[in-house]
Amino acid sequence: MTDRDPDDSELDAVRDALAAATGDAGPADTADGEKDATFLVTHADDDSAVLRDVASGQVHALSSNPGVEEGEAVEGTVAPDPPMNVSWQLVEVHERRHIAVEASDESPTSRSVDVAGDQPVGDLTRLERAGTGELHVITVAEADTEDAVEDVLADAETARARAARLGVNRVEVRSAPGVVVIRYMP
Repeated sequence: MTDRDPDDSELDAVRDALAAATGDAGPADTADGEKDATFLVTHADDDSAVLRDVASGQVHALSSNPGVEEGEAVEGTVAPDPPMNVSWQLVEVHERRHIAVEASDESPTSRSVDVAGDQPVGDLTRLERAGTGELHVITVAEADTEDAVEDVLADAETARARAARLGVNRVEVRSAPGVVVIRYMP
């Protein structure tokens, strides 16, 4: 085996395979640098905001805040600020929505409990949800259930990014001893 740098065609093939496997083939930048995508607002204050493309993970620091708020998903277009193109402007908004992340007092469904019971501790199974969204069923040690729920809630940005990719507005966390279910719902 020899060490070598992969050529561009090999890198493109790897990117295409990864995008096909994950369903995250985000839109390409246009020739003028504009990018049309779904973004998560990860920071916002009166003077600026930071958007992260939920498909590619690319971060866009805005030179001004056009009224977006942290925790929102924004489907729109960003363009680089001339002349240096190091900051961005949100030039068009197609849709924006706040994504709530919250714990629920309701128990997981019997289907989720059955799935969790059939997998080892630490495993996650993704299930299609009737309608729009999906469920993530995680099996945890019974003694660690509350801590696992708190970990999910503490990492709300990751949950919001996934919800934005799925096109849903709400993330609900349900639990029972040994089971944590993250529900991505409209």
